[in-house]
Amino acid sequence: MRDKAGTYKRLNAWHKALDLVVQVYRVTASFPTEERYGLVQQMRRAAVSVPANLAEGSSRSSTKDYLHFVEIATGSLYELRTHIELAARLGYLTVDEVHTVDSAADEIAAMLYKLVRSLKTKADR
Repeated sequence: MRDKAGTYKRLNAWHKALDLVVQVYRVTASFPTEERYGLVQQMRRAAVSVPANLAEGSSRSSTKDYLHFVEIATGSLYELRTHIELAARLGYLTVDEVHTVDSAADEIAAMLYKLVRSLKTKADR
């Protein structure tokens, strides 16, 4: 078995997902105090889950296992997008903040889609 240490660091999706985590932490810092243990925590956990699952999946010994973790990362990204929509509807995010975070999420979603497609092809061999 080859050494997989740090292979996730070569993924553009992982780097972009980390950038998204930073964005989410910044935009949620101004949320009302009563949301600290509600929406803020949910958004931050969902955001952190994306790069964390990419890293964890890359360490797995099978392509099928890796694919499973990429799919979890994708689910977390869409969970975050739902939280962003809710935060916008509640007036916690500006239009610019929503656009910035949504654009980043779109880019990451496209990268994850390509990674899933690639891993499925590899797993089918």
